[in-house]
Amino acid sequence: MDFLRPSSLTEALAVKAERPDAVPIAGGTDVMVELNFDHRRPGALLDLNRVTELAEWTETDGKIRLGASVPYVRVIAELGEVLPALAMASRTVGSPQIRNRGTVGGNLGAASPAGDTHPVLLVLGAEVEAASVRGTRLIPAEEFYLGVKRNALEPDELITAVHLPAEVGPQQFAKVGTRNAMVIAVCSFALALHLDTREIRAAVGSAAPTPRRATAAEEYLGTELPWSTKASLTDSVKRRFGELVAEAASPIDDVRGSADYRKHALSVLARRTLTWAWNDFQKGERECA
Repeated sequence: MDFLRPSSLTEALAVKAERPDAVPIAGGTDVMVELNFDHRRPGALLDLNRVTELAEWTETDGKIRLGASVPYVRVIAELGEVLPALAMASRTVGSPQIRNRGTVGGNLGAASPAGDTHPVLLVLGAEVEAASVRGTRLIPAEEFYLGVKRNALEPDELITAVHLPAEVGPQQFAKVGTRNAMVIAVCSFALALHLDTREIRAAVGSAAPTPRRATAAEEYLGTELPWSTKASLTDSVKRRFGELVAEAASPIDDVRGSADYRKHALSVLARRTLTWAWNDFQKGERECA
């Protein structure tokens, strides 16, 4: 196995064009596990740790460009105010050691249905920046996930950044695991209330071959939320929203949980996160759950 270590983005893209079989590695929290268990044996590893351009984030005109190699710990510390749901999801990732190394870019590259950040990227309307020697393109998050551990990247492309709107309104993320910490999600859920458009976005994770939007649940809330009065939500609205979120999933039975349990848990997470997000809207401020 070849180990390739470019020192700039230009060099990294040139190497990827020459060696499309090379697997990118930055934090290594997914790739190294696959190598250790001999689930994968690529012809080359493309080490991106010396590519400083990937480890930066910027904000321009209310939009965050998050470099693919910015670790979770920095998302939590530096972007919690403007990307609260992404910070919430980042806090649930693995151990402190994993959060120091793991990245949103790596989560996207792995494209596991259980990836914690995926539902958040969907509800925020994120775009994935993919680059190659041929140029750069933006892929909407909803078009990026093609199947279990399959994404829309071309063989010569690298994920260079993720583009997200800053502070669209109340946001929440929650997940259920087989224990309270350092756990792969049995299921997860993200919710965002876009105050400028009064649009509701909801997405489920670890409950289908890919993370997905719960569009019927979104449409239902669009007709039920009392935006103008900020009145409290009735139990019947929360319950129906939870039911529609569960219907959006197509889970399987596995060692972490049954399909029925995942659907039940999603309905509970949907009700809870809706309550938290609406409370934040009523108060005119945001509080982490």
